[in-house]
Amino acid sequence: MADSLSITFAALADPTRRAILARLASGEATVNQLAEPFDISLPAVSRHLKVLEGAGLISRTREAQARPCKLEPEALKRAHSWIEHYRRFWDESFDRMAVYLAELQAEEAAANPPNLKDPPA
Repeated sequence: MADSLSITFAALADPTRRAILARLASGEATVNQLAEPFDISLPAVSRHLKVLEGAGLISRTREAQARPCKLEPEALKRAHSWIEHYRRFWDESFDRMAVYLAELQAEEAAANPPNLKDPPA
């Protein structure tokens, strides 16, 4: 059984599903409304919605015969937190590398001062 973060990233791997999420970020929509911009069948859109719902990225309610979908931010928050942890790691690593390179440049400059006696070329 896959963990929830793996399921979230698997759902986000598909560009159609990411586009659906982008649309839902502006508000609830029905399956027909979500299907409009895509050149795929309604059943295909429904399959994408099922994956998104299974990952906890969307929820569907029933209003009469319509089943509007809405974005559920919690799964995205968990993915963002995981990514943010590694972003901080890399930022700190690059900061340490910048300090180290500055130290090397300072040592190089101290070891090889410019020769002011030679005229510039």
